[in-house]
Amino acid sequence: MTGAPARLLTWLAVMATLLTACTPAVDLTEADAGQPIASSSAAPTTRDVQAVPSTSATQTPVPPPPAPPQPAPPPAVPQAFALNLYQEGDFVPQYTFDWCVAASIQMAHNLIDDTGGGTWASSAQQSELWEMARARSSNSFNGANPRGWAQVLTEVGMGPYAVVSVATYEDTLQTAARAIAETGRPVGLVMWSGRHAWVMSGFESVGDPAQFPEFQVTGIRVLDPLYPHGSGQWGPSPEPNSLLTPEQLATQFVVREPRRWSTDLPTGYLLVLPVAA
Repeated sequence: MTGAPARLLTWLAVMATLLTACTPAVDLTEADAGQPIASSSAAPTTRDVQAVPSTSATQTPVPPPPAPPQPAPPPAVPQAFALNLYQEGDFVPQYTFDWCVAASIQMAHNLIDDTGGGTWASSAQQSELWEMARARSSNSFNGANPRGWAQVLTEVGMGPYAVVSVATYEDTLQTAARAIAETGRPVGLVMWSGRHAWVMSGFESVGDPAQFPEFQVTGIRVLDPLYPHGSGQWGPSPEPNSLLTPEQLATQFVVREPRRWSTDLPTGYLLVLPVAA
C-alpha cells in the first residue's frame, strides 16, 4: 500500500506540470478591460509642448517706413515780365530844340508822381529847369550835360540820380531795367552819342529782374521830348510810350562820343540812373 500512494503523488505532480505548461499567457490588456486605456490622444508632457503665438493677443503696430526724400524742385524758368511807369499825360514836349534835358526832367517828375495832380508841363518851368541844368554842367557847347541833368533831378526831390557809363549794350539795358524795377523811377538815356535826351519809362523782359540776376530785355518803353519832329540824321521820334525792340533803340542810342563833354567816365552807353536812397 505504501508504494501506491507514492506513485499517486508522483502522477499528480506530473499532471500539475503539464497543466502549467499548457496554460495560455495572461493578456494584461484583456485582464484590465474594465480600466481606461491610454491612447495617442493623451496630453503631451511639458517637454513636448511648444508655445504657439496667440492671434488674439494685442500687438504693437509697426510704423511704416519713412517716405523717400522728394527730389528738389527744378529751377524756376524765366517768364515774360513787364513794367511801365507811364500814364496818360506824363509826356511833355521840349519847347525849343535845346531844352530836351529840361523836358526830360519834367517827364521824370510826372512818371514818379502817379497822383495825377501835379503835372509838370509849362514852358516857363521848362526854361527854369534848363537854366538849372546848364548852371550845373560844364562843357564847350554851353548846354546841359548828363551831370547837370542828374544833379537837378536829385535837387528837386526825385533823386538820388547818378551818371553811369556801361561798356556793352546788353548790360546797359539790363542796368536800366533793373534800376526801374528796384526804385520805381525812370532812367535817362543819353542819345545820339551825347547830343539828345530821352526818358526810359519801362521795359519788357524774359525774367523778373528781382528774381533773375541775368534776364533778357526784349522791349524798351521810351519818351522822346522832340516828338513828333525827330532828326534827319538819327531818324524819327517814336510816339510817347512806344515799345521799341533793342534793335530799334540801338539806331539812336549809341556810345557817348568822348569829345562831347569833359568827363572822367569811360566811353560807353550813358545812363542818368536812379539810385536807391
